[in-house]
Amino acid sequence: MSRTPEIFEDLRRVGALKRDRLGGRPSDNTLSKSPSPTVSRDTVGVWLRGGRLPQQVEPLLAVMREIRAEAARQGCLEDSADRGSGESVADLLAEGRWKESWKAEQRRRGQAARQGVERHQAHKALEDGERRARQAALRDRPRPVRSWSLQRLGVHEAIPGRRADPDSTGFIVPTYVPRPHDDRLRARLAGAVGEEAASLLVVVRGESCTGKTRTAAEALKAAVPDDFKLLLPAGADDLLAALAADALGPRSVLWLNEAQDYLDGPAGEAVAAALLRRLDADGPFVVIATLWPDHDDTFTATPVSSADDPHRQARVLLAQAHYAHVPDSFAGALNAARRAADHDASLAAALEAGGAHLTQTLAAGPDLVTHYEHPAGTHGIYGKALLSAAMDAHRVGVTQPLPLDFLCDAAPGYLTDGERAAADPDTWFTGALAHAQTLIKQITRPLLNVSRSSGMGALPGVVRLADYLQQHGRRTRWHLCPPASFWDAAAEHITAPEDLTRLANDAKIRLRYRHAAQLYCAVADRGHPFALVPLARMREAAGDREAAERLFRAAADRGDTTALVILARMREHSGDRTEAEQLAQAAADRGHPSALGYLARMREHAGDKAEAERLAHAAADRGHPSALLYSALMREAVGDHEGAEQMYRAAADRGYPFALVPLALMRDLAGDQEEVERLAHAVTESGDPSALLSLARMREHAGDKAEAERLAHAAAEGGDTSALLSLVQIREEARDKAEAERLAHAAAERGDTSALVFLAGTREAAEGRKEAERMYRAAADGGDASALLSLALRREAAGDQREAERLAQAAADRGHPSALVHLALMREKAGDRAEAERLAHAAADRGHPSALVHLALMREKAGARAEAERLAHAAADRGHPSALVDLAVVWEKAGVRAEAERMYRAAADRGDNSALLSLARRREKAGDRAEAERLAHAAADRGHSPALGYLAELRHGVVEDYQRYGLEADGTLAASWAWPEPRCIASDAP
Repeated sequence: MSRTPEIFEDLRRVGALKRDRLGGRPSDNTLSKSPSPTVSRDTVGVWLRGGRLPQQVEPLLAVMREIRAEAARQGCLEDSADRGSGESVADLLAEGRWKESWKAEQRRRGQAARQGVERHQAHKALEDGERRARQAALRDRPRPVRSWSLQRLGVHEAIPGRRADPDSTGFIVPTYVPRPHDDRLRARLAGAVGEEAASLLVVVRGESCTGKTRTAAEALKAAVPDDFKLLLPAGADDLLAALAADALGPRSVLWLNEAQDYLDGPAGEAVAAALLRRLDADGPFVVIATLWPDHDDTFTATPVSSADDPHRQARVLLAQAHYAHVPDSFAGALNAARRAADHDASLAAALEAGGAHLTQTLAAGPDLVTHYEHPAGTHGIYGKALLSAAMDAHRVGVTQPLPLDFLCDAAPGYLTDGERAAADPDTWFTGALAHAQTLIKQITRPLLNVSRSSGMGALPGVVRLADYLQQHGRRTRWHLCPPASFWDAAAEHITAPEDLTRLANDAKIRLRYRHAAQLYCAVADRGHPFALVPLARMREAAGDREAAERLFRAAADRGDTTALVILARMREHSGDRTEAEQLAQAAADRGHPSALGYLARMREHAGDKAEAERLAHAAADRGHPSALLYSALMREAVGDHEGAEQMYRAAADRGYPFALVPLALMRDLAGDQEEVERLAHAVTESGDPSALLSLARMREHAGDKAEAERLAHAAAEGGDTSALLSLVQIREEARDKAEAERLAHAAAERGDTSALVFLAGTREAAEGRKEAERMYRAAADGGDASALLSLALRREAAGDQREAERLAQAAADRGHPSALVHLALMREKAGDRAEAERLAHAAADRGHPSALVHLALMREKAGARAEAERLAHAAADRGHPSALVDLAVVWEKAGVRAEAERMYRAAADRGDNSALLSLARRREKAGDRAEAERLAHAAADRGHSPALGYLAELRHGVVEDYQRYGLEADGTLAASWAWPEPRCIASDAP
């Protein structure tokens, strides 16, 4: 909506009059009490900054009457309102003027609204026609929820049981036995299907065959109305097409069973970004996804660096999901299952098998593992080799169906020499495949046929591994490197470039550099030159700069503009600036987003300001105004203030309002206060919170407290919750304690109590515990659970154990993640070990296994070594194997070396490869050089690259050679080998 300038400009004039001529009187707080109904002081402040107009005229008139009365008291009604306007203060504050201005604005808004409705109706009619055309072209379309069967939604068929009808050929689904997570999931869905409900993403997380899909399907049936429509896309591309066609409107459900199939791979990030956009749109709309824990952990893991962040959009997407965690057992629901089993043959059979893992038994999961682990018959051992190769393929990156030729060529590496010699070359594969496709419990097979995406029958020449065996392989074979036959067969028969790339990356991580290079070549030879870049990086790391440049050039010649920028940087580092600029220009000509900015930087360094400026403007035109900002900073650094100001203004004009801040600082230093005010006004108009906050800090340090606070409040209104905290910190450092506290409370009223917590911490050191506790309690009253925990720790330090535990429990009840940890330690110190352990396990279940680690170390200190080890293993079970290392270090210091070594080995078995290297160094120190070498070799075999350098030290080898050639597939140190050359660039060679 466009604003008429008069009323909003007049509001700003009145605000300036009150601030400058009337000394800030009446205060916004006083004015907020004059309108009826009463409004907040912040709202009045927004009015007088021209930021908003009240919905009713009377509150506005009441504010103007109060300001007019104050102007009369100060005797300035007849003074000029401001320079150049020709109006008096009385004219500006006249009630009739404001009535007419307010009415004019309402008329303008009404007219704009009518025009907007008309435009919207015309636009919507056009959009509806286009949407219908797009939706008609979709392969997958939404259908009513109730038209989807459990089988079609992906629910596993169950074992039939002894009492089942032997002639039955239907899809067997056992009676559903609800567990506590079902109620929570159904309640969440029920709240998401109302008319005013916002869009919702729920993720049902659990291991394979734990009942994730059935849980989701039963919740769908129980909570989602019949008139909702559901879409089940065949793959990521189909989902993107449906979202692009706007096929998922309100009152629809998107079903993403095995969500990793949509979020991984080349289209995964596009899918995540598109889903985020749809979740921001109108509801009710529900996405129901199922996900294995290891996939979820992969997608949500924080990257080591922003440059290596393959799942950034997926991480953002899943961060806003509501999770339902499906346990892997029915330990708490066995009685209900037994009652249902009285009338259900499948459940009865699962219960007869024993144990609480009913869903796995129902899906024949344990039977699949037994069939794999204990092969029988002449061809059993060869069938196991096929399954091992299939497991390894899935766990190291293959997502597509597995070619039978790949399994055939990979299998020999999984057999002994004797087993290979005994095989009939003409029949072994046929028999092995028959064993690997044995029907288990009448419902599933280890290797399954792959149905065609359209039409009837199975795809020829490919199979897929049963889900349960995929997960079994991930769990039991994670530390094993596939044999050479596996990597060679993959390079020959795997065709999907994304799968081959993942395989190459995995081989590289495992230090199998020869196989990684071979696989990158295979990707490039299949028409995907992007693989030339990681291959070139390997050559560069190996010290072969010439080969690296040749590969980068080959990638660039095939359209990879990133390779051109890399080459440019290499040439620049070599001192060849002319070639570097030519390459960067070529990248820019081909549309690389940052190449123009890079070129501008090089020209700026070379002193060619005119060309640098031209390039920076060109980069800004392509959406990179930061190039202008960089040029401004460089010019300011060399004293070219006029040039710097010019570039700052250009950056601001291109939508980079933060550039106004250093510009304002420059004008402030030059004494141009009128321009500083104008720039501050421009920053306010931009609404950029970070720019507002930076300007607020600048005005605070300049002594303009009123303006600093105004800007900080504007930043807070713009969404920067740290704005008032920054202002509090500045006021506290200036010893303006009353003002700091006032602002901290203002921030708390907005829902941000961090300023109160900050004051508590700083005042504790200066004024003592009593003053700190007052601040902490104020923050706690504002809902800050961390303040409660801080109070608890202080009461504990003061000896008030009961109050400390009460406060810690209150923090835990409010969801503070580490409050349970501290509670557990408090109960341990009090001697209540059972309660301490219960709390530590509860903390671990909420994602804080460190509670178990602390408890283990406390038990060790108390002499309860067996208890300490049990708790450390419990922490390791929850993904914290370093707990075992922590205990090993304590035992080693205590002189219990054999026990310490056992803990190091246990940590390594749980995936902490650095523990093996630590143990190797300890064995070397003890004089056992052979064992040190063996352990270092084992660490390297698992992909721990520092172990290669340590091995070189032990063997007196050249570290560079070890790190250049890596390991062979069998884990032995590789001798020198010739780098493979991509066939696709053979013609490029001179």
